[in-house]
Amino acid sequence: MLNFRRKHLLWLLVAVGGIILLHKYLQQALKCDCPGNVMENGSPTIYAITPTYYRPVQKAELTRLAQTLMLVPFVHWILIEDASETSHLVENLLNRSGLSSRSTLLAAKTPSNFKLGKNDPNWIKPRGVEQRNKALEWIRSHLRTRPRDKSVVFFMDDDNVYSIELFNEMLRIEEGRVGVWPVGLVGGLMVERPMLNENGTRVVGFNSLWRPERQFPIDMAGFAISLDLILNNPKAVFSFDVERGYQETAILRHITAVNKLQPLANKCTEILVWHTRTEPPKLTGENTLKKSGAKPSDFGMEV
Repeated sequence: MLNFRRKHLLWLLVAVGGIILLHKYLQQALKCDCPGNVMENGSPTIYAITPTYYRPVQKAELTRLAQTLMLVPFVHWILIEDASETSHLVENLLNRSGLSSRSTLLAAKTPSNFKLGKNDPNWIKPRGVEQRNKALEWIRSHLRTRPRDKSVVFFMDDDNVYSIELFNEMLRIEEGRVGVWPVGLVGGLMVERPMLNENGTRVVGFNSLWRPERQFPIDMAGFAISLDLILNNPKAVFSFDVERGYQETAILRHITAVNKLQPLANKCTEILVWHTRTEPPKLTGENTLKKSGAKPSDFGMEV
């Protein structure tokens, strides 16, 4: 019995020692300069800007993004609601996902004359202009005095799907550069992408078929901007006074040229983001309940 107790105690001590060694190893690993820990010690941060507005699929789409960003700890998420004030729905989502400590929640209401009507197609008026500019204003106000690093700004719309690999690619963006990559399922094509020179080091054009005469015929999900360019170019903002499809050009023309873009994603051959767009749900049953005077199916719930 005594020998059994000694063996039991010995194994317990070995286990405790192993846990202590593992703990020390993980502490050292967390100090490494690897992509999963780049927010440590003033290392680069990706400031991901997401305009959002209330609609039936809002929480579902933000949940998808949140669960992606939970796996990418070097992203600071800036959400801007198209409203006069922030909502409990988005606040709750950030709290439940554990992202509230590395996110900023803002509100900026779109002027009424630029609001989409109930039956307007989503392309007839520019969307997200007021919200993205509010985020740029926050960045320029809060980050101007911080030590310069290789942080970047990315416009991360909530109707896309993003691979975790894409955020790691953004960390390669050099100071003073705009990184670019292909985007899947956009512009009527399976993929829109920058076209490179023979050795794959310089952008010489784009394969876009929709309005190819644009200076930057590129999707919002297809580029990210070095933070120093945003801070040093206050005129780099979005505008209500540009034609459809020219929002990307509206900001990029102030800070770069096509031949200065930095190709990423294995020389622009890999698809790491898809412009999927969620189909609006058919809620005819809810309309029936409303007409009958019954409570909505989500009464007392947050969907």
